[in-house]
Amino acid sequence: MESFFGTLNSAFFCANCFESLDALKAGIRQYIHYYNHKRIKLKLNGLGPVMYRTQPSRP
Repeated sequence: MESFFGTLNSAFFCANCFESLDALKAGIRQYIHYYNHKRIKLKLNGLGPVMYRTQPSRP
């Protein structure tokens, strides 16, 4: 969790300015979706975290 919040702080909060609390909430939701579904990691064979976890296991 510390790693996620560190990334959220440096990659999201520092790069954006929000006009309202609702805009902040929507932005955080979008970032969490990106972080879990679209962020490609080399350690996960080039897949996003959700795709890696849901792929069929190999014998």
